[in-house]
Amino acid sequence: MCNYLAMKIDKQGQAVVPSDPSQLAIIFRLDRRSGVPTYLQLVHQVEHSVRLGYLNLGDQLPRVKDVVSSLTINPNTVLKAYRCLEQKGLISARPGQGTFVSASVKTIAAEDLDLLRQSLITGWLQEAAALALDEEQTIGIFMSALRDSFEVSSNSEEFRSRRALDSKQKEVS
Repeated sequence: MCNYLAMKIDKQGQAVVPSDPSQLAIIFRLDRRSGVPTYLQLVHQVEHSVRLGYLNLGDQLPRVKDVVSSLTINPNTVLKAYRCLEQKGLISARPGQGTFVSASVKTIAAEDLDLLRQSLITGWLQEAAALALDEEQTIGIFMSALRDSFEVSSNSEEFRSRRALDSKQKEVS
């Protein structure tokens, strides 16, 4: 069973639950069957939202009491997630005001992300569904391919670096 906290973080610092889900800046989702601790699920979701540009520098996170009441979880769980994010330098708490995103990362335009997401859905994920892969199998294959892709990328960079170094050494000789 998944619980959802759908909140739009408006720029005036008020957390409101919008009637239109397309207006959401962040959606907290809990998957109690995943085996991932609740606080880590919240941490990962904020990290992903910052990386994807859904949360920007200065945006306010939902208040602890709003997360607690919407997801029916212990306040200490939310506080632990926020503490972890603060230690990572992604957020900062301002006493009496709330918790705010304090880091920004290079993001890709929303239109480009949407195109990439749509191509994944209409391409690879449709093929996985046609093969009747369940969610866990699909995630497993995707994560394996993602790791392989990064490994190939880093090996290519390493190869290019060694090649450039070899070229410089030949020039010196």
